[in-house]
Amino acid sequence: MSINRAAEAMTIFAVICAAMFPVLHMGRPWLGAYWTLPLPNTFGSLWVNFNSPLLWDVFAISTYFTVSLVFWYVGLIPDFATIRDRAKGIISRTVYGALSFGWNGSARTWERYEAVALILAGLATPLVLSVHTIVSFDFATSVIPGWHTTIFPPYFVAGAIFSGFAMVLTLMLITRKVYKLEDYITINHIEMMNIIIIVTGSIVGVAYITELFMAWYSGVEYEQYAFLNRATGPYWWAYWTMMTCNVISPQLFWIKKIRTSIVATFILSIVVNIGMWFERFVIIVTSLHRDYLPSSWAMFQPTIYDLGIYIFTIGLFFTLFFLFAKFFPVINMAEVKSIIKATSEKSPMREIDTTTQTAEEMAPTASKDQ
Repeated sequence: MSINRAAEAMTIFAVICAAMFPVLHMGRPWLGAYWTLPLPNTFGSLWVNFNSPLLWDVFAISTYFTVSLVFWYVGLIPDFATIRDRAKGIISRTVYGALSFGWNGSARTWERYEAVALILAGLATPLVLSVHTIVSFDFATSVIPGWHTTIFPPYFVAGAIFSGFAMVLTLMLITRKVYKLEDYITINHIEMMNIIIIVTGSIVGVAYITELFMAWYSGVEYEQYAFLNRATGPYWWAYWTMMTCNVISPQLFWIKKIRTSIVATFILSIVVNIGMWFERFVIIVTSLHRDYLPSSWAMFQPTIYDLGIYIFTIGLFFTLFFLFAKFFPVINMAEVKSIIKATSEKSPMREIDTTTQTAEEMAPTASKDQ
């Protein structure tokens, strides 16, 4: 409960950054609607290719973004009400009052809030699986050596959780220190997240080994060469960086002293982020630079535009996260309050406004008034 809001926000910001790439690659993005949606035109009906996994991406990612955004915003409403009631400036009261949708903290309001949150959580859970599965189909449905494999869907889902938890740790450890949230984001939270990284990192490692085994077992010389080229070819350094960062480094979390260390966790989370970037690099570049035709073999040299887009997306992501941390509550006050003992004299959440009371706390008062 202490890290879920930041994780949801990072999801939304990452999807915004990811959506830039297909828009830029269209060349004429103002015509993108005609290439992604079945819209009528003067020559009849212009239909996109529904057999293309790129179109599946459009529907999967847009649905994922919409549900994630609604789920994130609904969770913010009680906290917006708390800020509204404590705001001193008229502009702040007006803005947060509009954002809180007239929240009054009644038992009925809490009941409806919890019902909506449960439904949205139920929708978001399968979407996490579906969106990364469909994105993996971009590779798996092609015939390029190194891509045409059935292990990609579960492998991408595990990799998304793996890198997602690492990114949450990277940013939340800084946020925890800057905003003095040690009482809410505890060592126990960090240790539990590190255990998730161990599990998902091991799944990703098994997927890497399975790819190598199937390339050998298939007897297809193109597949065998693709993976041999990854490990020993011109981009061997990228492959072994990926293996070291994603498979070997998370195993250090088996040691409790490292698993509960703030500094070690921060360093290893960055290592995992680097490794997951190299995973994409290896999948895309090493498979494309040596395909079926030797005449098309080439080395990848990033242009200034590649570097510019890459740096811009990193800057956009961090800008959005910093704006979120400045103007919105980084942790869900209502949820955190519900798990803190009300009798604790030292509870740092005791001073929170009554608009964050849970339905269970409000119900007796409401029934007495009735």
